Amino acid sequence: MQENRYQSRITVLRQLMRSRGIDAYLVLSEDYHASEYVGDYFKCRAYLSGFTGSAGTLVITADEAGLWTDGRYFLQAAQQLRGSGITLHKMGEDAAIPTYLQATLKSGQCLGYDGRTVRADYAKQLKKALCKLQIRYEETVDLVGELWSDRPPFPAAPIWELPTVYTGKTRREKLADLRRAMDEVGADCHLLSSLDDIAWLYNLRGGDVLYNPVFMSHTLLTPDKTILYAAPEAVGAALTATLHDDGITVKPYEQIYEDLTSLSDGSRVLLDEDAVNVALCHALPESVIPIVRTNPTTLFKAQKTPSEQENMRLCHVYDGVALTKLLYWLRSQPLCTTELEIADQLERLRAACPDYLGQSFAPIIASGAHGAIVHYEPTAESNCALENNSFLLMDTGGQYWQGTTDVTRTVAIGSLTREQKTHYTAVLRGHLSLAAAYFKHGCTGANLDYLARSPLWELGLDYNHGTGHGVGYLLNVHEGPQSIHLRQRNGGAVLSEGMVLSDEPGVYLENHYGIRLENLLLCRKAERTDCGQFMAFDALTMVPFDRSAIDPTQMTERELLLLNTYHAAVYDALSPYLTPEEKDWLYEATRPLTA
Repeated sequence: MQENRYQSRITVLRQLMRSRGIDAYLVLSEDYHASEYVGDYFKCRAYLSGFTGSAGTLVITADEAGLWTDGRYFLQAAQQLRGSGITLHKMGEDAAIPTYLQATLKSGQCLGYDGRTVRADYAKQLKKALCKLQIRYEETVDLVGELWSDRPPFPAAPIWELPTVYTGKTRREKLADLRRAMDEVGADCHLLSSLDDIAWLYNLRGGDVLYNPVFMSHTLLTPDKTILYAAPEAVGAALTATLHDDGITVKPYEQIYEDLTSLSDGSRVLLDEDAVNVALCHALPESVIPIVRTNPTTLFKAQKTPSEQENMRLCHVYDGVALTKLLYWLRSQPLCTTELEIADQLERLRAACPDYLGQSFAPIIASGAHGAIVHYEPTAESNCALENNSFLLMDTGGQYWQGTTDVTRTVAIGSLTREQKTHYTAVLRGHLSLAAAYFKHGCTGANLDYLARSPLWELGLDYNHGTGHGVGYLLNVHEGPQSIHLRQRNGGAVLSEGMVLSDEPGVYLENHYGIRLENLLLCRKAERTDCGQFMAFDALTMVPFDRSAIDPTQMTERELLLLNTYHAAVYDALSPYLTPEEKDWLYEATRPLTA
């Protein structure tokens, strides 16, 4: 049987491995900044395997090739890896990569990877797991780069400023806050490499990663110096001068490695090993003292300023208008309407808002069985028409001057069975229960996750992804440290005022359909009592749910009240921006539902 192109590429990679004495080679999803989403230049794993999901690691040995990915991508990976000779390993179900390498490598053999794409923390985990095997490491080889002849250029899109009216804080104020955090831990220097943290810190945005307005950069901060490492042509002369006025020096992107080697003996360097690559750590002199902490900017960024909060409420109205117009439009469309046509129509509706800047991720428009693929993305090859008597799942988002949106609505196409309505209603009940959570400050998302899953558990159902992720402000649609998940490392971040999270339970029946309902929630302070500070959520997303898919007899009085209250807010927020016909449709779509 003739090799397909991915098998051929892996064959060439193995030849390079043999020439370098490398027995196993890792190809990760990340760029040089541990980013979740990356520019085309960094899509080495997709180039080798054909798997295009945002998360996954490829392990190549002399006679085996395996891809490890999480539950969001099991179905997608199984389809995209077909015929490649690459084995799918399901994270959480199969042995993890360190365990696999323990069983596969022999003492004295060599493990290789491009250290610029490997987080320092992950490199430590690997070396700890393999310490008894006396494994050699080759951490400076980009083998994929050597065989990728038509690799896209390294990204260097123009960098632009986000005015303070949107951020609520100047970069001078943010730098002062960061220096105070450095002082609290006794740091002489702070190495910052995560792209969204850097963009947030300087009130700058870029275009080096599709959908995420960030730019390739590093930062070194001392008590009296601020250095931004970025492509000079991306920054430009005018912005360089503006930054200089704020005490910020711009240096070439690659200069960071040389400058790190020149740090003074005994310097105490604050860094986040989960967000700094191992090559940067190797550039540090042995005499420096690392202070390993989560980047202070991570929490600063997650707690939106009052200006950011109000702006995000506004952009969700803009977004809700576009989605509601789409839902109205869908009701008049024939079954031959395709997924890509729906995606194009939504993009036109969003673009009608003058403050719209673009999509926040690739739209998931999934008809029928495609909805069971959690991160399905329609392409020219997979595009299909609406499936009758089933569901259409639409998970989309936008970037606006006023913030980032992420919303999922699943709507009925044709008539639904009782089982389909039961599944939709259970997902909705879990969604409403989480949105109405009232909890004491100190809780994390792990404490609240069961609220969304409980109605599904009662049916013997579950979903294989987190319930909620943080969302940035005109930044990454996935943002930490906040999340809502059953299994959170170290228990997860405390949910605090100003944090924005998604609420997106779902159910997925392979080869049949998927249902997911997602709003973004703003965490706020509620009542303070003798027992402490209590917290609650406000819904930011303003889009109606599909009444025709709901079985109200399966809902409690409280759940119906929550739904009707939300729908009343949706109508009040969106109706002033709609045509008379759209307004009439929304009135019917948001009418109170009774059992």
